Amino acid sequence: MNIAILGYGAQGRSAYEYWNTPDNTLTICDQNRISNIPEGAKTTLGADYLMDLNQYDLVVRSPSIHPSQILEANPEHPEVLSKVTTVTNEFFKVCPAPIIGVTGTKGKGTTSTLIAKILENAGLGVHLGGNIGIPPLDLLKNNIKPSDIVVLELANFQLIDLKYSPPIAVCLMVTTEHLNWHKDMYEYVQSKQQMFAHQHHADLAIYNARNLYSEEIAMASHSQYKLAYDVPPLGEEPTETRGAYVEGNAIKMLGHTICHVDDVALLGRHNLENVCAAITATWDIVKHNKHVIKKTIKNFAGLPHRLEIIKQINGVWYVDDSFGTTPETAIVAMQSFAQPKVMILGGSDKEADFTELAQHVVNGTVRYVIGIGETGPKIINTITKLDTNNKIGHTILGSDVTMATIVETAANNAQKGDVVLLSTACASFGMFKDYKDRGEQFKSAVLALGKAAQ
Repeated sequence: MNIAILGYGAQGRSAYEYWNTPDNTLTICDQNRISNIPEGAKTTLGADYLMDLNQYDLVVRSPSIHPSQILEANPEHPEVLSKVTTVTNEFFKVCPAPIIGVTGTKGKGTTSTLIAKILENAGLGVHLGGNIGIPPLDLLKNNIKPSDIVVLELANFQLIDLKYSPPIAVCLMVTTEHLNWHKDMYEYVQSKQQMFAHQHHADLAIYNARNLYSEEIAMASHSQYKLAYDVPPLGEEPTETRGAYVEGNAIKMLGHTICHVDDVALLGRHNLENVCAAITATWDIVKHNKHVIKKTIKNFAGLPHRLEIIKQINGVWYVDDSFGTTPETAIVAMQSFAQPKVMILGGSDKEADFTELAQHVVNGTVRYVIGIGETGPKIINTITKLDTNNKIGHTILGSDVTMATIVETAANNAQKGDVVLLSTACASFGMFKDYKDRGEQFKSAVLALGKAAQ
């Protein structure tokens, strides 16, 4: 078979390795010059890398490439889309074990990992992959057994043309994001619906009871078992639901108290939603074993760059929430700490509306804001318009600045008892490679500051 591999990042390399058999002829197609090209591999590199794809029998799309880009590059051959597949589609096609799929705007990695930990602690064979860092096809190297369970974190980039659904599908909170990749919010929601749209009658569809987008996405399922989980605002009662929920200080499932809110190692009330989603997904699989679930929840402190406490220096806590790239996640992060805060906000522009974020900054316990990146001035301007009493100080650093300078500026404006919070409400591109790079640079700068303070 004549196969084109579109994009040669982690997913593209995984695809090349999987389809590299004597029966196939592979061509790597990438917009950029690439290193570590396999010996003897054919390549099509440069701006025209998506053209003439009709000559191939199979086209493997990497997640970063929108299907519309393929169509635009081949206007005379619309049938080329019928030849397109993905690493995710192929994995669903060949995986011998049942799959739990997790999607949403934020919380996917935390929830997927917590689900996997619960199942592992129950003695099951578990394989965790997907958007969390391991391409699905690479999991096949682990000799997956039919009795095992695969947990996949799935982003909209992987879901937009998904032709299969997992028997257990989980949709977390969904907010406006990636609208620079999607043409509109409708397409964004529609892409996530693909994870539910192919479910069967006896499958399980799980969604957030307080998020209309999440519910709309789950309703695309043909399953008779649609379970909502619910974390009501403080002081409110949970809705009637068949999934896990928070009632007072208790986390419950079908009336059974699993644990208490104080038992949860994860920081922030938003993480209670992730906990409830994980409980709902695993409840029947672990045969209602409350002990295993509680033990896992008590010991799971989360993933790097998600409200990760780095260090206390001169009475000031430094917290890395670099994974948060939307105004909504920044709001959640600031609500996770009652202390006065110095917030680092800004990054690349994804056309987000910062009005609600500014309202929470002005009405909350934020004392000082540092604006960075392309959107830094925009965010500061939105805040100052609402801050009629001029109670919040600010500095605009822009894009041409090091993380060491950002952290130093934060330290100079922080007081004992404050929290310096890197939760930028924006993506990292332009200043950093990705959110991990931004978080690691923040951590290094904080540790260097701590060393200098000794």
